[in-house]
Amino acid sequence: MNPHDARGRRAFLGALLAATSGAALAWPTFARAATPGNGPLAIGIIGSGRIGGTLGELWAKAGYPVMFSSLDLEHDKQLAASVGAGAQAGTPQQAAAFGQVLLISVPYSALPQIGRDLGASIKGKIVLDTSNPVQARDGDMAVGARAKGTGVASAEYLPGARLVRAFNSVGYSSLRSGAHRSGERIGIPLAADDAEALQVAVRLVEAAGFEPVVVGPLGKAKEFDVGTPVFGKALTAAELRKALNIAS
Repeated sequence: MNPHDARGRRAFLGALLAATSGAALAWPTFARAATPGNGPLAIGIIGSGRIGGTLGELWAKAGYPVMFSSLDLEHDKQLAASVGAGAQAGTPQQAAAFGQVLLISVPYSALPQIGRDLGASIKGKIVLDTSNPVQARDGDMAVGARAKGTGVASAEYLPGARLVRAFNSVGYSSLRSGAHRSGERIGIPLAADDAEALQVAVRLVEAAGFEPVVVGPLGKAKEFDVGTPVFGKALTAAELRKALNIAS
């Protein structure tokens, strides 16, 4: 590991620790003030396929209000009905307005259009981005995104979002079967430039039944992108930290 990278990661983690210590361990002030009765944050799911549908169900069962959305409203209504209490369905525009936190889980080539169509609702909100650039599906834009790293590329496509790269490197079947498992939990790598957004993401990872592993700022998301040694593997948090040379 490059020693400059190590120093940068330590500095970032130190800043996060300072931001989340003491009184800041409670929900961020903006989140408490924005949530009626100081209850769980509302989550808008944009892309309720395998990943979005699975995570939305886990959060709904953990007590979070969730709105599913995709290009198929009937599918979303059926999904919400199967999940039950705490889940509803709407259009992507409605989900973006509904959510105090958004999860975007779509083909990577859809991100630019989402940024254009939902920009006003996305701006200033915490956005968890699970989307992965795959050239066979997404075309040439995937090549550029992977060269930059998704943390950098996604931020360009979703301007104004308080972006966190999350839940992109573990398959949906492992998310569904491994949530809240006994023993060591599956580690979910996270990258963000916004310490408060990262804090919220950490809590949502835990609420879904996994262990968050903070990798660093958005530029470090490249370390768990498509094609990396950790991608597509349901590693424990300890295994993930070891693979990414992150101190425990």
